[in-house]
Amino acid sequence: MSPRESQRAAAAGRRPRGPDPHPDPWRDADGQTNVDEMARSLEARGRTPAHMRLRRRFLRFVPIGPGERVLEVGCGTGVVVRDLAALVGRRGQVVGVDASRRLLERARVLCRERARSARITLRVADGASLPFAASRFDAALAVTVILHVADPLRVAREMARVTRPGGRVGLQDQDFGVIAVTHPDRALTERLMRGVAERVYAEPHSGRRLPGLLRAAGLVDVRLLTDVYQDTTLEPWTKTFLERRAERAVGFGIVDVATAERWLEGFGEVVAADAFVLTLNYYGAVGVKPR
Repeated sequence: MSPRESQRAAAAGRRPRGPDPHPDPWRDADGQTNVDEMARSLEARGRTPAHMRLRRRFLRFVPIGPGERVLEVGCGTGVVVRDLAALVGRRGQVVGVDASRRLLERARVLCRERARSARITLRVADGASLPFAASRFDAALAVTVILHVADPLRVAREMARVTRPGGRVGLQDQDFGVIAVTHPDRALTERLMRGVAERVYAEPHSGRRLPGLLRAAGLVDVRLLTDVYQDTTLEPWTKTFLERRAERAVGFGIVDVATAERWLEGFGEVVAADAFVLTLNYYGAVGVKPR
């Protein structure tokens, strides 16, 4: 949806209603009118080759092995759950939890094929209050989730509680303080990208805080993996990402519709010159629960 189309939709009253909704829609996915679109976005991101590589590298870094019991907090449509099921095999178990009933409905459909060869359980739950006994899992993960939660330390402590002594807690997040994108107007790009991130997320630099978060939650032997999402062709997921940034910049009053549309058109010039680059840092931190 273009910034102008988004503005018309807002005028037509198609935005989520309610008293002062949080600007980050992932805080309350079921409260959004476009949750189906959000689900499709998760799947589109999951199929992007660069994101597939990011996930594989992180899961090897944790690591996840055959026969293990693994929890994923904030599983969404089950992209990572399906990866985990392939790693733990028939002797293992993967449990995915999410606060969104509607995303989990989609996850149950998408995980059906994988569930024939691995044990997968999906249930509604809040990461800040997990409905599991202590020390139940060999590993607990949250992938691109901590950026969106209201109390990251509480979630990390809950993940540590349900992980067995000697088990691993792993967090992976993007960091919007380390994003580079080519555009003819660098000043406008910086103002728009930084302005939107600061208004949507409580901590837009989420990735770099993950090691400290794990240590504060009582984990030891904390390790950090730095990785990068890279696109040099303006892939569909990247294009959608930039369009949403433009839409939000208009909504927050950072730029007007005409400026947002001019900004998006500028990427066409860069792509035509075969000069497009977008990189976004991802950080994966893993800690061990003390024995």
